[in-house]
Amino acid sequence: MEISGIISAIVIGIVIGVLGRLVVPGRQRIGILWTIAVGIVAALVGAAIASAFDVADTKGIDWIEWLIQIGLAALGVAALDRAKARR
Repeated sequence: MEISGIISAIVIGIVIGVLGRLVVPGRQRIGILWTIAVGIVAALVGAAIASAFDVADTKGIDWIEWLIQIGLAALGVAALDRAKARR
């Protein structure tokens, strides 16, 4: 992965994290930095999963990859929120 790929993964990760947070109902008790971190991880893992299922590179917008990434971000935000609530 080149530096431009890493930078774009971070930017896409921020967007994915925010979208994942919007999908989770209710108020989350995590900060924006945690949301961004979850989004970046979800974007990278989601891209790997999409590549494994051969849906990462399609003509036009990669909707399936985006849905995988947003779903992973939503799961990550909900899990982190639940972990913070237990403290």
